[in-house]
Amino acid sequence: MAWTFSTDPAACPAAARRTVAAHPVVNTTLLGVIDALERRGPRAYGDAEPVFGWWTGADGRAGGVVLHTPPFPLLLGVLPAEAVRALGGALSSEPLLARVRSLTLRRTDARTLADAWAVPTRVAEELRLYRLGTLTAPDPAPAGRARRATEADLPLLARWCAEFNRECGIPGAPSEASLRDRISYGGFLVWERDGRPVSLAAFFRPIGSASRIGPVYTPPAERRRGYAAGVTHAVSGAAYGAGAGEVLLFADLANPTSNGVYRRLGFTPVEDRVELVRA
Repeated sequence: MAWTFSTDPAACPAAARRTVAAHPVVNTTLLGVIDALERRGPRAYGDAEPVFGWWTGADGRAGGVVLHTPPFPLLLGVLPAEAVRALGGALSSEPLLARVRSLTLRRTDARTLADAWAVPTRVAEELRLYRLGTLTAPDPAPAGRARRATEADLPLLARWCAEFNRECGIPGAPSEASLRDRISYGGFLVWERDGRPVSLAAFFRPIGSASRIGPVYTPPAERRRGYAAGVTHAVSGAAYGAGAGEVLLFADLANPTSNGVYRRLGFTPVEDRVELVRA
């Protein structure tokens, strides 16, 4: 049983990738990051080389994948418990993981990893993964309507996505290439009232059976008017229209308002994930 790490995406075995694709709901973020690296190249998330890791079990079969795209946290997919424990040791000994300061992983794996990692840790963020059951329109309906974003909206999208990142503590800002890519398949929707943009939401290309919504952002001055519910309802329908069989999203458990909005729209909890940070 062993972890293998490489900065060469081609080195990650096809069998390991299949283990990720076999769980498109709970591996939604990992699948999305891999897709972005394949579409936009190894610098899609910054100048540092991404690091792939894959677990080989005692039976010689691939058992899961991790991925680090600095400056973002190390991202863990679905892993056997023994792989999580072994990763804790690898974080202290593997040179390619020397830059890791935080991880995102399933809450059920967090204690195992923290116990095996030879450094003090703390939970910095708690997220809940939701999947859409029956899509329900917001009631009362907010004023305005949704429309697809176009190239003319690039400055607005860049500004609002950067503001969203700052509020959520996400490093950096989205690149123009990533924004243009999402516009190209209709992945950004803007909610307008009286011809004025007041909120936005986006969805990722369906991968396997699933598409994930994010970000959903309303500027502070426009909040508490139902715009986020309206644009989330619209973008969920757009994701289905793009071929998704499952529509997913993450919500910060520290924000009960957004969690309540998503539940009323028909989203139901799947599991919790946490960001574990070196203390």
